[in-house]
Amino acid sequence: MLDIQFIRDNRELVQEKSAQKQVTVDIAHLLGLDERRRGLLGQVEDLRQKRNELASSSKSGRPSDEQIVRGRELKEELSRLEAGLEPVEVEFIKLLKQVPNMPVDDVPVGASEDENVVVKTVGDIPKFDFEPKSDAELGVTGDYIDKERAAIVAGSRFAYLKGDLVRLQFALIQWVMDVLGDEATLQKIIEDNQLQVTAKPFVPVLPPPMIRTDVYEATARLDSEEVTYKLADDDLWLNASAEHSLAPFYMNEILDEAQLPIRYLGYGTAFRREAGTYGKDMEGIFRLHHFDKLEMVVFSTAETSLSEHLFMVAIQEYLTGALGLPYRVVLKCTADIGKPNARGVDIDTWMPSQQKYRETHTADLMTDYQARRLKTRVRRADGQVELVHNNDATAFAMSRILKAIMENYQNDDGSFRIPEILKPYMRREL
Repeated sequence: MLDIQFIRDNRELVQEKSAQKQVTVDIAHLLGLDERRRGLLGQVEDLRQKRNELASSSKSGRPSDEQIVRGRELKEELSRLEAGLEPVEVEFIKLLKQVPNMPVDDVPVGASEDENVVVKTVGDIPKFDFEPKSDAELGVTGDYIDKERAAIVAGSRFAYLKGDLVRLQFALIQWVMDVLGDEATLQKIIEDNQLQVTAKPFVPVLPPPMIRTDVYEATARLDSEEVTYKLADDDLWLNASAEHSLAPFYMNEILDEAQLPIRYLGYGTAFRREAGTYGKDMEGIFRLHHFDKLEMVVFSTAETSLSEHLFMVAIQEYLTGALGLPYRVVLKCTADIGKPNARGVDIDTWMPSQQKYRETHTADLMTDYQARRLKTRVRRADGQVELVHNNDATAFAMSRILKAIMENYQNDDGSFRIPEILKPYMRREL
């Protein structure tokens, strides 16, 4: 959430930027509650101090009758004030959580994803002398995907992946871990993109697949039960992405500045309801209720967070380009970046069966919005303690990148090739 002092000092700006994000929030009402809350807190603290002073004055002996009466009066008055403060505090926190993060200056103002800006397009769109098939068709032809049997077992929008498609997924995982764990490769990406960040490697992590409600809410990533799955008999939600359970890794902790940046590569299974999906997204493996995902997460200082964001976008481009896939980089507008994000970038990869680019990656700059609720802080070299900044970005959403490889590398007989860079990891040809 935002710093309340920032909102006090920039009420008109916060109201304007919230509207640009399509978030309805009454800043005037929020600040009215804040003023009332602060007044009550002042009175509560004053009464507590008076009670402490009264208790100190009677320590030398038995309190007088006057002191006993006064003590009872202070206790009753304090209880009344605290009872009045509680609903004000609850409503204040509820409204404060509704205020979105402020977009950085270069985020285009727009009312929908149609106003996102394509920054650049990379790679040649493949030309086929036959009608290209979809991943759904290729999956049946090569016996790589079985959604019919998965539907019997788990319902619609689930799939069995089989054989060499599974081997391809694990080849991708190993390759990405090698790339993000290699300082020389990361340094080349940094130099090629003229970035001012270190080449510190990413540490691979297998995060928990479930998250408690209070923790999930603190990440500002918990959607309603219409979007995210909740366990019926437990206070647990199924993880919708690896960064959701990595973001609170240092919850309520103070890191040392020398530790930063901390970079993690999380691999986990994501569960999403994907309500409202229709058309071709119901076919194949592009949009499932369950898929595996590699996600980059970075904890950094305020000064370096934007550079870390740009670094992860550069990594996404490197990975997609190294696979030989045509893609474009999209700067998302205010209405599309999401409530907790200050900046958002998508990588859209070409899908021959649909003859258009589809989102395969996203990168989110969170600034200190997430860390404020998680209370993740850093002690600077001068001793000052402040909030860390958070970043997350997709390395690969497996089902989507598998679809992109299958379709862009397909042959007229329904088979498909694998990118050159993955062949050493496959140890066999398809």
